[in-house]
Amino acid sequence: METKKAVEALSALAQEHRLAVFRLLVREGPNGLPAGAIAERMAVPPPTLSHHLAHLERAGLLRSWRVERRIFYAVDVEGTRRLLTFLTEDCCQGHPEICGYRSGGGCRDDHHLSQSEVRDVAQRAGVDPQHG
Repeated sequence: METKKAVEALSALAQEHRLAVFRLLVREGPNGLPAGAIAERMAVPPPTLSHHLAHLERAGLLRSWRVERRIFYAVDVEGTRRLLTFLTEDCCQGHPEICGYRSGGGCRDDHHLSQSEVRDVAQRAGVDPQHG
C-alpha cells in the first residue's frame, strides 16, 4: 500500500462516526448491513451517514452493493488487510513474526509461547528482544 492511500484510510477512520460505523460493520461480517439499518443503529441522519459511508468506501475500507432499492455496506476485508499490513510491515525491525504477525500481514495466534520461546524466535530472526 502506498503511504498516500494509508494516510487516506487512517484519516477516514479518524472521525468518531466513521470509526463507529467501521467497527459496527466489522462485527457484522461479510453480509454487511443496509444503509438504513446502519443509520438507525448509529442514530445518525441518513444524509450525514451517506457522507461518512462514501468517505470510508473511497478510502478502500468499505464496499457497497445494491439489492433492489437498498444499498448494503460491508467492510472491505482486502482493503483493511492492506492497511494493517502497511502499519505492521516494519514491526520488530523487519521481523514481524516476533510480535505475532506473519510477514505479509495478518496476526498469528502465538500468545501461547513462553518468554523463552519468544526469545528463541527473536534470536533466529537476529533480533535481541531485550534490547530492541
